[in-house]
Amino acid sequence: MKIAVFSSKAYDREYLEKHCDSGVVMSFFDTRLSPDTAVMAQGFEVVCCFVNDDLGEATIKALKKRGIKLIALRCAGFNNLDLPAAQLAGITVCRVPAYSPHSVAEHALALLLSLNRNIHRAFNRVRENDYALNGLLGFDLYQKKVAVIGTGKIGSTFARIMTGLGCEVIACDPRPDAGLIKQGIAYVTLEHIWQQADIISLHCPLQPDTFHMVNQQTVSKMKPGVALINTSRGGLIDTKAAISGLKSGHIGYLGLDVYEEEADLFFEDKSNVLLQDDVFARLLTFPNVLITGHQGFFTKEALTGIARTTMANIRAFAADDFAAMHLVGE
Repeated sequence: MKIAVFSSKAYDREYLEKHCDSGVVMSFFDTRLSPDTAVMAQGFEVVCCFVNDDLGEATIKALKKRGIKLIALRCAGFNNLDLPAAQLAGITVCRVPAYSPHSVAEHALALLLSLNRNIHRAFNRVRENDYALNGLLGFDLYQKKVAVIGTGKIGSTFARIMTGLGCEVIACDPRPDAGLIKQGIAYVTLEHIWQQADIISLHCPLQPDTFHMVNQQTVSKMKPGVALINTSRGGLIDTKAAISGLKSGHIGYLGLDVYEEEADLFFEDKSNVLLQDDVFARLLTFPNVLITGHQGFFTKEALTGIARTTMANIRAFAADDFAAMHLVGE
């Protein structure tokens, strides 16, 4: 079986090859998959894709034309996929629904702690021989009300971490986690969260009903000085609304590992390129904003889990064992 791996980096190759079966030929392309680059899939049976690859209708049609039978997503989210188009084209799509929920949950905590205690600013000050504490004042997380929106594997892990820190955790999800309820975590409405939470962490998928769930209207309902963390998908937040909230002081802390227009920014070294995204550039001017480049998943354990599940999906597809696959849409 021949597999074309798009948006691949050295670490993708290292971990995927480590778990690759004999008889499988993998070709690695650092190029993002798109309608224009789909021609590179010619001669392959499988394309292996990541979060910022374009799997819209035009790309799907181009892949079908080149004989692609399987799209193996090496990620959990599939908001970049036109599933009806894939089904119409007869292309099977699988994903990695879980790898290491601790990796992303712990990264969300890292963003929160760094923002609250101004670690990023203190680090730069000390390097400049400046040890003044003015402007670095934080707050105790203990007994703060933390809202977790989306309690799948990652969100529930984050909720338990915050409970361990002595926070009062509340949650919102159409499918509550029985384990969290047993621990005493209350499920509430989004309206309650906007009005009551000191800290809000987003862990839900990007869908039509969650797109820009954080917007001008919802920001205006939040407690002044709220800490907002997003390690899920950038489209959950209307960035311009977040900037307005930061300017007014309504949002006191903003930690992002994702950004709604990240496809043209993240995962590449652009240090020698002039930043063209004015909205993103504005975000970078705030001292109470901390952004990382979609690295929440980037741990040894998570990369191992992603590689194992991706190769297991492909192996099951080759054996026509669809029941053993993590199929999208089922």
